Amino acid sequence: MSRSSKNEEIESLEKEEFAPILDPEKKYQDNYLKNFLVLLLTLFAIEIIFKLSSGFQILSYATLRILLSDIIISLIITTLSTITKRRWLKNTINIVFVLIYSIYVWLQRGFINFLGVYISFHTSSQFGAVTDYIGDFLASIKISYYLVFIPFIIYIVYLILIRNSHYEKLKFNLKSLFILGGLVLTTALYYLTFNLSFMQEALQVKTNKELFKSPDVPTIAVNQFGPIVFGILDFKTFIFPVEESEVVFEGENETTEPVKREVSEALSKIAEEETNKKYKSLNNYFATRKVTDFNDYTGKFEGKNVIVILMESVNNAIINEKYFPNYYNLYTNGWSFANNYSPRNSCATGNNEFSAMTSLYSIYNTCTSNVYKDNTYFEAIFNLFNNKGYTTTSMHDFIEWYYYRKTIHPNMGSGKYYNASSLGIETAGYYGEWPSDEELFDKGLDIILNSDDDKPFMTWFTTVTSHQPYSVSSTYGDLYKDYFMDEGYSEQNSRYLSKLKVLDNAIGILVDKLKEANKFDDTVIVLLADHYPYGLNKSNVSKLVSHELDDYEIERTPFVIYNSSMKPKVFNQYNSYINLLPTIANLLNLDYDPRLYMGTDLFSPDYVSRVVFADGSWKDEYAYYNASNSKIKYFTDKEYTNEEIIEINNAITLKIEMSSKAIKNDYFTYLKEKIDEYNAKVEEENNKENNESEEEN
Repeated sequence: MSRSSKNEEIESLEKEEFAPILDPEKKYQDNYLKNFLVLLLTLFAIEIIFKLSSGFQILSYATLRILLSDIIISLIITTLSTITKRRWLKNTINIVFVLIYSIYVWLQRGFINFLGVYISFHTSSQFGAVTDYIGDFLASIKISYYLVFIPFIIYIVYLILIRNSHYEKLKFNLKSLFILGGLVLTTALYYLTFNLSFMQEALQVKTNKELFKSPDVPTIAVNQFGPIVFGILDFKTFIFPVEESEVVFEGENETTEPVKREVSEALSKIAEEETNKKYKSLNNYFATRKVTDFNDYTGKFEGKNVIVILMESVNNAIINEKYFPNYYNLYTNGWSFANNYSPRNSCATGNNEFSAMTSLYSIYNTCTSNVYKDNTYFEAIFNLFNNKGYTTTSMHDFIEWYYYRKTIHPNMGSGKYYNASSLGIETAGYYGEWPSDEELFDKGLDIILNSDDDKPFMTWFTTVTSHQPYSVSSTYGDLYKDYFMDEGYSEQNSRYLSKLKVLDNAIGILVDKLKEANKFDDTVIVLLADHYPYGLNKSNVSKLVSHELDDYEIERTPFVIYNSSMKPKVFNQYNSYINLLPTIANLLNLDYDPRLYMGTDLFSPDYVSRVVFADGSWKDEYAYYNASNSKIKYFTDKEYTNEEIIEINNAITLKIEMSSKAIKNDYFTYLKEKIDEYNAKVEEENNKENNESEEEN
């Protein structure tokens, strides 16, 4: 080819490249820059719609950060799609990507509404079980959530409009370096947003840099990074787990005054001698926590039998004398807690049951009870009663489909775990038909009360009848449905109340059997809920309870401690299941070390009236702090200073982090071994001293 011919070809290509400028009639150009800008606007519009739907602030630095991430994503996808010569392939790549982007954002919005948590790869072990909820999930989706698909539809229309325009595939030449430069620059700016102090919320419980490394508080991560980047980070940490920091916790002992309650010095000695940074940090933390002293309620029910009932999907609708007289009688004649909550978590029942039994915060985005099922907990509720000479059992009227209780409960010290199979309770082979709690209590009480063992007993029941779904027909959902519909309730609410009626009947069976066996007066009955009935949408729930539902009020649940000897009393402390174990331990005067629990005895003068939610949000008599947006709302004239809020947040964050660290490292198995070694060493030294003393004499 001659030099003149080559120049003519180059000139022709340049004319074609600048055709939009040279030819005003050529309106549409399917080129890199337009593809990039349109894709960017589409993705950013999806993110903004998600923010609006979630009630997140739009004019914020978080929005700017999300825009930068969308620029990075759009540059990458546009580059990958426009290197192809085929326009249809380029369009297919972009359409599929935007569709997946839209579906994922839609799913995240739906799941946080339905389950109270965002989807995480860390709870993928429950995927098979969660698919059972699909019908309920789809029924809970609000029409407004589908708005995230509007940008996708507009994007399709755009591609149709330019289908006859000139398509220019990406050419790797000097100009393409601008793309690489733009990608590097935007990435640098994005990283800078984690380090600039003004782009960090002052009251945020975890820094954005920490969240980017490990998005273990999804509500904050989604607000700060958007659902897509959260999903990418979540997947990254699932495939490549982040190594825990080995920074040693150095804390001062919180106990400022001497206390009468004695705790072993073993923990402090173990902390001094430990060289492994991982365990030393945990030892130091627990050893320096405050020891709550005896109080007026210590040993109030010492020696009595104990039955704890974790009620499935129960909210304050059950506090109704007309519909649920058995529960109402215990609630109004016992010690009830007006400001009790059951904060939802990933795998809500399993994780909350775990927290109630151990007084440890479960790991937020992990199905803790299952993932760490082989851990042992010598300080768990069953072991405390075992040490006191009780016979311990636990019972649940379902099989091992969701949680591995056959392993979990014995590892917490349950002397015998009974599931539906071992109790002789038939279970349906499909989701939605749950067994009857009446049968659970009938057969379970027969085992407990007909035992030849004359020791006091401690039993934990976890019920199941009132579990969702409420949108489809079921045996116990329909049993009293017509009655409640005649009372004016909707079909879904009527099915829920029908199931609650079965639970109330079961409580009646429990009371009757205890009385028949002359055990009623000698038994303390504790009733709490695993979570509110999230199978009902907010509108339905609002018609069942009298309190507001915003600001985590939807997670308000009943909690009562009952014994026939007590005088009825209502307590107003803000509380959750995290305080159950130390409270019961103090009432029964069990031998326990208060430092090992994240909760506190509710009757202790040291108890701080505050409920902590799964993402680090909290509420007390004065305010509600929302961790997802780092904002605080006040109920009274009293206000906290920023320093006080930060101090509260730091204390809560430390508790959650240390709890997670202890679970991940099976700390309490390690600690039990160390304590046993220490006690054996002390006993050996004492025996040696006694022998030497005898020889001298």
